[in-house]
Amino acid sequence: MGEYPEGDEGLLTQKRAALVQKDFLSSMGKLLRLLDYVNIESSVDLSIEKIAVKQQANLYEAIIGAIYLDGGLYPCEQLIMNTIWSHRTEAWKSTNYKGRLIELCHVRRLKNPQFKISNITGPEHQRIFEVQIEIGDRTFAPGIGLSKKVAEQAAAQNALDRLL
Repeated sequence: MGEYPEGDEGLLTQKRAALVQKDFLSSMGKLLRLLDYVNIESSVDLSIEKIAVKQQANLYEAIIGAIYLDGGLYPCEQLIMNTIWSHRTEAWKSTNYKGRLIELCHVRRLKNPQFKISNITGPEHQRIFEVQIEIGDRTFAPGIGLSKKVAEQAAAQNALDRLL
């Protein structure tokens, strides 16, 4: 799997992290249509994207664990190669804007970005987060998302767009 034989530890860590992110694992669960094969309590509303994503990711991880317990490493490796590894470029396209922003601040000797939730709206099961970034005395356009993490990434992307 020597995709990046000259890659340093930081790059390889980013690549590995992208492959195990909840959203990417959820896309692997969706690829296998795992939600079609399980009975889920009626109280679990899969029409809420955040819930469906979490369930698909959890199911994918559970399948890997079950296959390992049942058949060992080889069949697990085959499933991982046919799903995660064969779709790795898709995972690697999604960029960690927050990490890139922090690195840029270090390189340019700026203060560390401060991520602050500036607003939360919506019902409890479908919150919308707004995150503002401050770097020193500069404030950047907020990011909005269905989770704090998504909003932080959007805000970081906004800040990078202004700084680059």
